[in-house]
Amino acid sequence: TSPFAWLRTRFYYLLIRLYFDHEFSIEEFTRGAKQAFSVVSKLLSQRKLDLLEELVSAEVLQVLKEKISLLPDSHRDALAADIDAIMYTTEGDVRIYYDDDGMKFVSILMCFWYLNGANLPDEVPGEAKVFQIVFGDENTKEKKHLLTANYE
Repeated sequence: TSPFAWLRTRFYYLLIRLYFDHEFSIEEFTRGAKQAFSVVSKLLSQRKLDLLEELVSAEVLQVLKEKISLLPDSHRDALAADIDAIMYTTEGDVRIYYDDDGMKFVSILMCFWYLNGANLPDEVPGEAKVFQIVFGDENTKEKKHLLTANYE
């Protein structure tokens, strides 16, 4: 990230500690975000959307139901991320905002890079990129894809 973005996020972390949560730690938040990402991604891939009712807002749940129903099985399988398969995690953007009633909110965009063995096509349309990694020797080849996910 750019030095400006790094300073900006550190400033927001300071504001979060001062005005929202005196014990806030981005390291602890990231550990919890990885666990949440793993749980939510598996439920999405298994179409167990009823179990997400306690984890996401009603508005988001409705959008998820519409989007998940349009995905082919291979793409839905690619949503699942085992916590041990998460290779890299970073915060993408941090925002503090107020709603119409004056309530304060913090929004942290988390970016995850994870390995997944879903049967995805080698070529994808548009600007999407598929990175493949092969594990094992000639007899026991296992192909995995390095995928990204952004959760807010």
